[in-house]
Amino acid sequence: MGTAALSCASLAALARDQQFQIAAVVTQPDRPKGRDLKPQSSPVKRLAEQLGLPVLQPGRARDEKFLAELHALKPDLIVVVAYGQILPQSILDLPRYGCLNVHTSLLPKYRGAAPIQWAIAHGESETGATIMKMDAGLDTGPIVAQRRTPISPADDSATLHDRLAQLGAELLVQTIPDYVAGRIQPKPQPTEGVSLAPKIKKADGRIDWNLPAQTIWNRLRAFTPWPGAFTFFYGKLLKIWKGGIGEDIWNKENPLVNFGVKPGTIVRAENNGIIVVCGKDFLVITELQLEGGRRLSAAEFLAGHPLKLGNQLLV
Repeated sequence: MGTAALSCASLAALARDQQFQIAAVVTQPDRPKGRDLKPQSSPVKRLAEQLGLPVLQPGRARDEKFLAELHALKPDLIVVVAYGQILPQSILDLPRYGCLNVHTSLLPKYRGAAPIQWAIAHGESETGATIMKMDAGLDTGPIVAQRRTPISPADDSATLHDRLAQLGAELLVQTIPDYVAGRIQPKPQPTEGVSLAPKIKKADGRIDWNLPAQTIWNRLRAFTPWPGAFTFFYGKLLKIWKGGIGEDIWNKENPLVNFGVKPGTIVRAENNGIIVVCGKDFLVITELQLEGGRRLSAAEFLAGHPLKLGNQLLV
């Protein structure tokens, strides 16, 4: 059971491993997308069709017709990866070995819809994939297996998404045989260290220049590609795609705001980066996009949009 692109790695891994027989793939219904709002299949449906697997697309996981179809399949195990619906207890109890979920965090950290983004936004140095036996709670079931991976400064949510998708898929196919054989016993999640990862909203991408540069940079990486880190410049939305941190070289002990320079102020605009004052230190913008324009390097942007020192980006 899966819908998002994250699910595809696990489906592909299960399909190519002859230890497993996939009875059916369950995914969300086709949704209207794009300017013409034509119904589009989920990434999982497209992959399942390429693999020649039967596909079920219930509007709701509680639909009686769907539950009857699922019962008729008599699955030994259900694997759930980014499906997008809460499963009723009747489904959790159906398979002989229960339902296993691939979750992209080191549970109990970052339970919820957006664990990848919030791990980066909060400055974590590592994350991982967890195989969990599902219960009725939100990512609260016992842990079957975990594997860790570092979060590098070069990572954003797109690169970490792809790495965790593969990591989770590999861990899944390695874990299932030992799990169903009884050689792995699920262990309850620790009661300490619980945190939540709520669904990302567009407003989460808006930059608050009063925050330290480190925090802004973490959020920039976390919310790339969606919703993107953005600010406003002379009434137009300005999306920041890439950047880095510059220390306050003018005064190590006191942030520049103490000298009357407001956060959000451009203090240098050069081809190798546009430097903006933050609540602490600077953000060095190296790739950006003005509303209605294309994505540009700092040098390309400055060629068409000369900036003056003291220009203000809106908080």
